[in-house]
Amino acid sequence: MGQKTNPIGNRLGIIRGWESNWYGGNDYGDKLAEDDKIRKYIHARLSKASVSRVIIERTLKLVTVTITTARPGIIIGKGGQEVDKLKEELKKITDKEVQINIHEIKRPELDAYLVAASIARQIESRISYRRAIKMGIAATMRMNAEGIKVMISGRLNGAEMARSESFKEGRIPLSTFRADIDYALVEAHTSYGRLGVKVWIMKGEVYGKRELSPLVGLSTGKKSGGKAGAPAGRGGNKARRRK
Repeated sequence: MGQKTNPIGNRLGIIRGWESNWYGGNDYGDKLAEDDKIRKYIHARLSKASVSRVIIERTLKLVTVTITTARPGIIIGKGGQEVDKLKEELKKITDKEVQINIHEIKRPELDAYLVAASIARQIESRISYRRAIKMGIAATMRMNAEGIKVMISGRLNGAEMARSESFKEGRIPLSTFRADIDYALVEAHTSYGRLGVKVWIMKGEVYGKRELSPLVGLSTGKKSGGKAGAPAGRGGNKARRRK
């Protein structure tokens, strides 16, 4: 039986860049574990801010954290108070100076993580999973996506036996490496157990050279490799040198 690989990992170094950009020697494992801790902390701390990706870059004395979000105002707070608090909290985790950049997602309907999280939240609120998924698919296709696929797995409607259901509209060419496909997995916690919600979104195809930054092409339905928002500095160049 054929298995599906992660479309993001499968395109690293081709049309996608790494979300952790740094050099690791003997302390590689410690840095990797710290990155995971930072991401989990930010997603838990900013659960209402619609945070999608957390991109981490490191130098000798500085950790730069770029947060992509659909609601930047919640993270920044009044007069920047909330972002200053977050910076101090991350300093305690890293024991280094922390710089926080915030990148706004202008079209959250084209971000796979935000779509999956929205579906999961609705299921937790006891809305029918079919209705939640169909509403998510309709919203994404209205934003000119070329295709979307949603798979939900677990004890659907409290059934005794777990099963999976898939919903698809448009095309999702997983074996075409130039296809700009976003992917995410989010879990919904229900009284019957956890349900896994997987989302694939096809935004278009990338032709020619493209800067390997995780922020390039973010939440756009363009078929070209044009930039969307500010690039993540030298992160893409680092990724290319180390591939």
